[in-house]
Amino acid sequence: MDKKNEQELIQAAIQGDSGALEELLLSVRDQIFTLALRMLGSVTDAEDAASEILIKVMCNLSAFRQESAFSTWVYRIAVNTLLTTRKSMFADQPLSFEIMGQDIEAGYIEASQKDTCGVDHEVLADELKLSCTNVMLQCLKPEDRCIFILGTMFKLDSQNAADILNISAENYRQRLSRSRKKVGDFLKQYCGLVNKDSCSCQKRLGVAIKTHRLNPQHLEYSDHVKIENFIQNMEDLDEISDVYREEVRFCSHLEIKEFLKKLLQSRQLNEVMNEGRETA
Repeated sequence: MDKKNEQELIQAAIQGDSGALEELLLSVRDQIFTLALRMLGSVTDAEDAASEILIKVMCNLSAFRQESAFSTWVYRIAVNTLLTTRKSMFADQPLSFEIMGQDIEAGYIEASQKDTCGVDHEVLADELKLSCTNVMLQCLKPEDRCIFILGTMFKLDSQNAADILNISAENYRQRLSRSRKKVGDFLKQYCGLVNKDSCSCQKRLGVAIKTHRLNPQHLEYSDHVKIENFIQNMEDLDEISDVYREEVRFCSHLEIKEFLKKLLQSRQLNEVMNEGRETA
C-alpha cells in the first residue's frame, strides 16, 4: 500500500476501526508467517509464532511513530519475538551442516507405491525440497539465520536490516556474507539443485517417508506455497544461495477476520490496547 493510505489506516485502526486494523494485519500476515517459517522450520511453530507477533503488532500499534515503514516496524517486532521468546522443534536437538551432510550421505531407500500412497513422485519431491530448504536454515545460528533470511529472501537493504537487528550495517554485511558462504558451500556439496551428482529429492523420498519427515497424505509446506517459482538458473556458484532468493514465498492460512473477532472481543486484549492509547 502507498504511504498515505498506510498512515490513514494506522490512524483509523488506533481509533478503533476494526476494518482498518484487519487491512493492516492482512498486509503483513504472509511476510510474518514466511519469516517465522524460515526461522523456526516447521509450519506448526510458524503459525503459533505468527499469531503471537500479530497480537504484539495490534497491542503496540499506538506506539508506532511512523518514522519508518509499517512493514519495517513489524519486522522489528517479529525478529525480536523470534530471536528472544520463540523456540522451535529444533531447539533441544540443534542441527548443523555436518549433521545434515552425514544424514544425506547415509544413503537412499526406494519409495514404493504403498509408501507414497499413490501421490506423484514429483509432487512429493517438491514438498521435500520445501521442507529441506527450511530445515537447512536451522543449521545457522539464530541471529545469523535471521540475517540470511532478511538479506537473501526478503532482500532488505543493509541499513534497513541492520536497524531491525540493532547492529551496524557493516557488521550486518559481513555476517550476511559469511552466512551465504556457509549455505553456498553446503549446497555445492550436497544439493542436487546445484550439483547434479549430489542429493536428489526424488531419491530421498523413501528415507524421508520412513523417518516420518515426509507424510504423503499431509503436504504441509506445499499447502502454504504462495508463489511457485523454483530456481531456474544455478550456473553462478558465487551466488549459490540464490536457491533461497528465487524459490518460494508462503502464505498463512490464518483468517484475519476470525482472528480479530475473537481477540477484539476478549477483555484482556481491550485492556492492553486501552493502556497503550493512554500512554501514547
